[in-house]
Amino acid sequence: MRKKIVAGNWKMNKTFGEAEKLIADIAASLEGMELKDTEVILCPPFVYLEMATDIAEESKFRVGAQNMNDHDLGAFTGEISAIMLNSLDVKYVIIGHSERRQHYNENHEFLAGKVNAAIRHQIQPIFCCGEILAEREAGTHFTIVKKQLDDSVFQLLPEHFKQVILAYEPVWAIGTGVNATPEQAQEMHLYIRETIAEKYDRQIADDTTILYGGSCNSKNARELFIQPDVDGGLIGGSSLKADEFIAVVTSL
Repeated sequence: MRKKIVAGNWKMNKTFGEAEKLIADIAASLEGMELKDTEVILCPPFVYLEMATDIAEESKFRVGAQNMNDHDLGAFTGEISAIMLNSLDVKYVIIGHSERRQHYNENHEFLAGKVNAAIRHQIQPIFCCGEILAEREAGTHFTIVKKQLDDSVFQLLPEHFKQVILAYEPVWAIGTGVNATPEQAQEMHLYIRETIAEKYDRQIADDTTILYGGSCNSKNARELFIQPDVDGGLIGGSSLKADEFIAVVTSL
């Protein structure tokens, strides 16, 4: 049975004091909640990971990183490895976010290496895929997403792919205030699930968690989350305010 997940991607936001308060406020709100099968993940900037994992020890959320390198150690100034994340008890890592692809030219081969490194060190990748507006308008969005999967996570053996969480992010909806309709989200999520079934098998496809990322907030979360193939959200801007993020969590 696949997991239901709401993951907050803070991106490059918050000072130390602001981060500490936000984590504490979210932890306090979650304390009185019955989460059932929902997993809540906070992905703050690297410098706040230790603080987050310390608070998480006695709270109802888990911690993820926003990125990592594909090497375990070495002369890679400014980089963070899966070994480092594992030593901090970080359980998840976002890989392949559209902003990393766009601004840092991360290609499929590099991303595949990151996924392999994460799995090797017992960290679950949240692997992002999605199309830009021109690709959606040209009707090539399915082809684009399939290639992103084929050239990265579909290189994994079945037992390793089972550890991957996917996040569909229509790039044209990230930070724009425009989100995919629930029907558009469901259409792509179903396509991704069927593509997994073709590559691996039906059971693996049915067990794979696929999150929606793209201007998901408290106003549209419920409509998105009731779609049969949408298993939660990778939340950007709405994860930066405790009450807004909690409202998204309670929509799942």
